[in-house]
Amino acid sequence: MEVVKPVKRNVLLNPGPATTTDTVKYAQVVPDICPRENEFVEIMDEVRRELVKVVHADPEKYTAVLFTGSGTIIQDVLVNSLVPEGKKICVVDNGAYSSRMAEIAGYYHIPCVNLEFPTTGLPDLKVLQETLEKDKDIAVVATTHHETGTGVLNPVREIGKLAHDNNCIFIADTISTYGLLPINMEEENIDFCMSSAQKGLCAMTGVSWVVGKVDEIVKSKDYPTRSYYCNLFMQYDFFDRVGEMHFTPPVQVIYALQQAIREYREEGEQARYERITGCWEAIHKGLEGIGLGYVIDKEIQGHLVVTIKAPEDDRFDFATLHDYCYERGFTIYPGKMFGLATFRLCNLGWITARDIEDFFVVAKEAFKEMGYSIPIK
Repeated sequence: MEVVKPVKRNVLLNPGPATTTDTVKYAQVVPDICPRENEFVEIMDEVRRELVKVVHADPEKYTAVLFTGSGTIIQDVLVNSLVPEGKKICVVDNGAYSSRMAEIAGYYHIPCVNLEFPTTGLPDLKVLQETLEKDKDIAVVATTHHETGTGVLNPVREIGKLAHDNNCIFIADTISTYGLLPINMEEENIDFCMSSAQKGLCAMTGVSWVVGKVDEIVKSKDYPTRSYYCNLFMQYDFFDRVGEMHFTPPVQVIYALQQAIREYREEGEQARYERITGCWEAIHKGLEGIGLGYVIDKEIQGHLVVTIKAPEDDRFDFATLHDYCYERGFTIYPGKMFGLATFRLCNLGWITARDIEDFFVVAKEAFKEMGYSIPIK
């Protein structure tokens, strides 16, 4: 794809949107087209098939259903669409994004068993097992694969097995792992996963999707219809019959997603995982050089987000650190752990270990500007 003029490159170390290639950006510059034209329907069909392949799902059993919106829209879709009348959803909750699914259930008045665990560690699977064995009204189990608020990688395979052993379907929020960590849906016991274009595939914000079991989607047509725009079966049925979104899609964003998927294939699943792992290792090396610590044990980090302990004195100011780095092409993000002073470095996009090394050169200068000697003691 031709790049007419390179776009100023910013290194985004926030949890999304992610740094993109110029070819993905320019993929949006296309002739105007009605999304009901066969040409665009064929693009949508290609994108849907490829999204199923990314997570190694059987196309005879699984399908991809796209919605316009950020990743939260897919949490909304799955929570409101997959719980039968009189049944409950159980959320395995050890962070902000699993908490959000419990909150969505509350807004729809769906009975929810919210199993809350400390945000700094893994959930207690024995508690989940006991809960599922005791409460047979639970029909759906949901959790995040990777808690982007902290960097914890949850044991979805084990959680999914407990769900299946107790006749529940399992939803995994893979918004920040899809396209970055190798995922095989059946091996991981996942019935429904979800993601959004601006994360691991390094496309543009505006379209999100679920990859899920066709037979369970079809069953859901008989469940309570709690939303009009965010109803999973309605959207699936329209794709199945017509090949299109029920409502107007984000046309240019779909072109960018198509290009991003092609670039994902060109790089390769394992190569991408190795690249982002190299970034994660560079983050830890850089933190050691500055003298900063991290919150989550490395053994349970997902290689995608590092939550950093901020210095505990009056010299540190996150806004000062952010602005200094932002002015030099690097974006960082505040923490999402209440009661603890933290900030986050995320390596979700089209970045390299060299980008991380360059960032830490800037970060060291920012800390010096705040009055610190390096390494910080």
